[in-house]
Amino acid sequence: MRNILVAEVDGLDRAVLAIGTDYPDDHLLVRHEHRRAQILYAATGIMRVETADGSWTVPTARAVMIPPMTRHQVKMTGVSTRSLYIEPAAVPWFPTRCQAVDVSALLRELILEAVEMEPRYPEHSRDAAVATLILHELKSLTPLPLDVPLPSDPQLRSLCEEFLRKPDIHDPPARWCAVLNVSERTLARLFQRGTGLSFSQWRQRACILHSLQHLTAGMPVTRVAAMLGYDNPAAYTAAFKRLLGRPPTAHKSPDAFWLDPTARRERHA
Repeated sequence: MRNILVAEVDGLDRAVLAIGTDYPDDHLLVRHEHRRAQILYAATGIMRVETADGSWTVPTARAVMIPPMTRHQVKMTGVSTRSLYIEPAAVPWFPTRCQAVDVSALLRELILEAVEMEPRYPEHSRDAAVATLILHELKSLTPLPLDVPLPSDPQLRSLCEEFLRKPDIHDPPARWCAVLNVSERTLARLFQRGTGLSFSQWRQRACILHSLQHLTAGMPVTRVAAMLGYDNPAAYTAAFKRLLGRPPTAHKSPDAFWLDPTARRERHA
């Protein structure tokens, strides 16, 4: 199925529904939710999925798992999506929070095949077997560190959202402390409790994930590093590689960066 609303087929008695959708450049899919669990796969372009507790930057050939009834919005740059909508009872193990994931070559082909299937595929047919195999493959997805968690504390969250709009790797914690009227020790506790990360870890991750959209658009690494405030391209490259397992130059070829089996083994070793 292509370019239809999931609401048109949501009531069908099938565990897995697949829809392919093409979006205009820089499209914003406003906040909404689905009854079914969703696997949102970026066939092209880059997506930024936002919920009440964080944002996930999803490059080409990666996906994000969105739990049922989770309100989210999606900012898209050159995106064509392939979505799986799954009955919650068929995936009792599904995460309760969004999760960016690696997509194996097999699962990628299964998703592309599923989009071509009739929505009311016959039981015990080849298409039904594809749907069943998809459910098996989903259990082995590898999580990726492509999220920036957001705290629930309103003041701290406001500062985090401001930072995400214009990240700076050298933005000092002292500035945050002055705005919040707290000590650096208290700021550290607030970040750990609210995001699960230290201030420096959160700041670094926010900068690196922000840079993905600029790399995808073809911006040179030297310019990206300068924009984020890194002292030099080497410092930015080292930070990028620590988080994502490969240098930023490799991201210009998404298949080589995200799908190479050796790279995946190195990243999760």
